[in-house]
Amino acid sequence: MGIREDVYYEGGPHIGDLIINGLLAFTLVCIPLTVGAIVRALWLRYRITNRRISVTGGWMGQTRSDIIYSEITKIVTVPRGLGLWGDMVVTLKDGSRLELRAMPKFREVYEYISDKIPSKAKAVSGSIGS
Repeated sequence: MGIREDVYYEGGPHIGDLIINGLLAFTLVCIPLTVGAIVRALWLRYRITNRRISVTGGWMGQTRSDIIYSEITKIVTVPRGLGLWGDMVVTLKDGSRLELRAMPKFREVYEYISDKIPSKAKAVSGSIGS
């Protein structure tokens, strides 16, 4: 029998990201932001468990990234949408980064992930612009 994997969060980006970027489309200059928000709303999905972070995204949800907590060296969060959602950047040991855009309940998610990462990574992680 394998080790049980408990899901903490599973879902897509915050709906406010789509609404705000949809309203910005009226300025015409922000149409690329609106298209990005639509693509995220349609195909971006997060799954955070007690063992890993999985992000499925890309065109038609064809790209998947899985990372385990022991590989994380730093997490930085940035509040968005009046603090209702936020962006999270997870840096790994090999220097690569994984972005979690428009994460709902990002403060709670950050706390959950922070409890699982190495103490060295916890010491350099935090929030920008809070």
